[in-house]
Amino acid sequence: MKLSVAFRHAHRSHSNIRRSRTNGITVLNPENRFIADSSTVSHPRARKVSSSSGSGSSETVASFKSHTRKRDGPIYEGAISDIIRRSREELRAIGEIHPGLKPTLAIIQAGEDDSLLEINKKMAGKIGLNVMQICLPRQCTEDEVIEEILKLNEDSRVHGVFLHLPHSFLSSAVRNATKPQKDVDGVCDLNIGRVVLGDQREGFTSPVAEAVLELLNRQDAPLVGKMALLAGVEGHLKVALQCLMQNNGMMVQTCSETLQKQVMESDVVVMLETGLKCLPPTWLRLGVAVINLGFALVREHSDSWDDGVETDASVGSLSAALRMQHVVMSSRRWMQAQQYQPWRLRPLKLQPLSPVPSDIEISRSQTPKPIALLAEEIGLLPEELEAYGTTKAKVHLSLLDRLQHQPDGKYVLVAGITPTPLGEGKSTVTIGLVQALSAHLKLNAFACLRQPSQGPTFGVKGGAAGGGYAQVIPMEEFNLHLTGDIHAITAANNLVAAAIDARILQEATQSDKALYNRLVPSVNGVRRFSPIQLSRLQRLGINKSDPDTLTPQEVNSFVRLDLDPEKVTWQRVVDTNDRFLRKITVGQANTEKGHARQTQFDIAVASEIMAILALTDGLADMRARLGRMVIGSSRNGQPITADDLGVTGALAVLMKDAIKPTLMQTVEGTPVFVHAGPFANIAHGNSSVLADKLALKLVGKEGYVVTEAGFGADIGMEKFFNIKCRTSGLRPDVVVLVATVRALKMHGGGPNVTAGVPLPKEYVDENLQLVAEGCSNLKKQIQNAHLFGIPVVVALNVFNTDTQAEIDLVCRIAEDSGASAAVPCNHWSRGGRGSVELAHAVKEAGSRESHFRFLYSLQDPIVEKIRTIAQKIYGAADIELSPEAQTKIDYYSQQGFGALPICMAKTHLSLSHMPEKKGAPTGFVLPIRDVRASIGAGFIYPLVGTMSTMPGLPTRPCFYDIDLDPVTEEIKGLF
Repeated sequence: MKLSVAFRHAHRSHSNIRRSRTNGITVLNPENRFIADSSTVSHPRARKVSSSSGSGSSETVASFKSHTRKRDGPIYEGAISDIIRRSREELRAIGEIHPGLKPTLAIIQAGEDDSLLEINKKMAGKIGLNVMQICLPRQCTEDEVIEEILKLNEDSRVHGVFLHLPHSFLSSAVRNATKPQKDVDGVCDLNIGRVVLGDQREGFTSPVAEAVLELLNRQDAPLVGKMALLAGVEGHLKVALQCLMQNNGMMVQTCSETLQKQVMESDVVVMLETGLKCLPPTWLRLGVAVINLGFALVREHSDSWDDGVETDASVGSLSAALRMQHVVMSSRRWMQAQQYQPWRLRPLKLQPLSPVPSDIEISRSQTPKPIALLAEEIGLLPEELEAYGTTKAKVHLSLLDRLQHQPDGKYVLVAGITPTPLGEGKSTVTIGLVQALSAHLKLNAFACLRQPSQGPTFGVKGGAAGGGYAQVIPMEEFNLHLTGDIHAITAANNLVAAAIDARILQEATQSDKALYNRLVPSVNGVRRFSPIQLSRLQRLGINKSDPDTLTPQEVNSFVRLDLDPEKVTWQRVVDTNDRFLRKITVGQANTEKGHARQTQFDIAVASEIMAILALTDGLADMRARLGRMVIGSSRNGQPITADDLGVTGALAVLMKDAIKPTLMQTVEGTPVFVHAGPFANIAHGNSSVLADKLALKLVGKEGYVVTEAGFGADIGMEKFFNIKCRTSGLRPDVVVLVATVRALKMHGGGPNVTAGVPLPKEYVDENLQLVAEGCSNLKKQIQNAHLFGIPVVVALNVFNTDTQAEIDLVCRIAEDSGASAAVPCNHWSRGGRGSVELAHAVKEAGSRESHFRFLYSLQDPIVEKIRTIAQKIYGAADIELSPEAQTKIDYYSQQGFGALPICMAKTHLSLSHMPEKKGAPTGFVLPIRDVRASIGAGFIYPLVGTMSTMPGLPTRPCFYDIDLDPVTEEIKGLF
């Protein structure tokens, strides 16, 4: 058998090549390049070694040729050169798509033998790869090896891991610790299994085994029917060799007691030995091909061999080149995985029952998909997911960088008519629409919802997961705690409050020197400013970094915030409706006597930190916004910020996980992002910018993101357009306006309703007059959407008490008022199938060109922006400013905050400031009793009428019905 060296798939060389002695490799020698630039490769135990440039220079090629004798050189040098050429071409193509990517092979070894490293440097240098060498102690433990492997698994710069370890170290746990996609030596069970099955499209085969096959494939005679003997080869290498040979039609035998007979019968002998004593030359018959994978020299036994001629590791060099190719292949697969992946969503089947069971019964009747499976179906990578149990997970913001060039999908806003105690069902419409788009029209669609507050959950409203067969599951997890974002906001908010009162006390009871010594203490004889203190010095115009060089006046400026207790605007928060916290006095303990002040609690979702979470676009932006929060004024009228308090970094730490949106699913298994939960009557009332942006990338150009605005369109929608869209830069395509017949009846003059009391007959029996008169509110909200240039689709959420005549009347009035379409929806009772007509209408409206515009210019004076909203959105004749509100406006304008958008804090129960005024009142004067500023969030918020930022509990709260089964741990009574 005539041997020559070539890479698989390369052109076969049929020239007659003399067989020569081969000096094989020890263990498994990968060859990659070590890099000297520590900014490219860094590792606690990585050794940086300089390498060639990888340009294929004559000097590099010459040093490679020096490893071979003249006669043997062209054989495997040509094959290796072919591999290098192919690898470089593929790496160049990868670089065009992913500039700056330079794949790295990480070698884990016991001891500091650099012989392997030198081989890797040369081969990697020719291709343009990096090598990272991790030298563990010679007597390292299995746990130490696995620890290093796990670090490399998570290192996105590393695309190949090679375990250059003694065979005794390669336990199953060690081999399988490496991610299969980085296991370029094919030692893990999954990759070995792929070899056994003959399917290596996604995995890797041992490069040593591949090199042996390449040597054999470069002969003139076919391999089919040849007998091969594997001598001394064990483990994964034995399996790989045996399977590859058998797949090429060869017969394979392993060593037995009749070794001499086996050798003499074999056409090919592959051995792993360190000497020739166990394989005498007399056993080798004429023409047998002997490949030694060890250090032994195999002597020639035919005239075609040249005795005494040795080559330097033809198998070893070829396998090293193949290993390099594996690293390039791994990087290509990684790059492909980074690109946008088409959805493979498998909806969950629904079997709606009649009558419709309770929401919690429906939720529990459907088994949700494992959240990791849902993430995979919509193209999320495993490293982008942070699981919280099996049904919800945080999604990392790195997704935005990965898909930054992916076009956004269509952006749909769900808003509603002015809400009533009878409910409109915006959440159910949002979820039903997404279920229809995804599960029934087979379009990529994402719902983006706010996280519900504990206040309404245990107060009057109940859960906020949707309802019926259009809800988020599991609803208990959705409504209770979720992933702890609101708790993080509460902790961060109250840390600021504690810092404020502590600072007021400390400044009142300490001299400048004592305060300075405590703020900048000496640690081990050294005093240093912290980074945030240096920032404060710069804001004060003090360009010094040595604490001992400040003058007494500079020390005074630095340590004295001089907060006026009467001008502190920051409140404590709690996520519970508690009316007795609306006004409190703090500082009553003996240790604080004389420093008491009056303050209050707000509901947690009214915190400025919640608004920041909903509007931020990343960690850096969030930290900057947190630092800009104004918490009060000094006695000379200067705004004091969280940065001045020195608390910004701590706030960012508390909020670092809350910034990631939470992934959940609907009852039909379609994806939902739940993130942020600002109230629309107090704050801006929309889920997060980040959730919308992530979803828009994931759905792709032809997909849909349906996001919900809080309360009525006069509040949630207006703030979505004027505040959220300004911050995000996103432009909506469609507004879905939700209405119900019975809510319109109340706007038309229907009687009030009382919880727990049967509905009056007006809401049960047909009453076309009440419906027609109540449509005044629907008309006004359609007009409000048109003010922003966005097409409107009306979704009529159908109840079983609605008559066909009432439904037809609402749809006709809506279309006559300018709606693109008005569609009855039955998602509550039928799931997504009940909203298919709505989905078609949204798709049609979204295909038209929109002409989005803002309601006002940011450069308008604060008073004019408030007046514009009051007159154009609410229908007011004018506004009336209290003296306090006017003073605040003058102050904010003086401080340079006049160009911020407006976030009106107004009752959600009426277009006016009067909750009892239903329909579409006009001609009223809107009273502005106070004006506050959320500088970190980036808006001015006027308080209209008697608007409260802390709701109270009703006489009969929802918690009367909520309980826990101590045996099954099932929650009862939660909606």
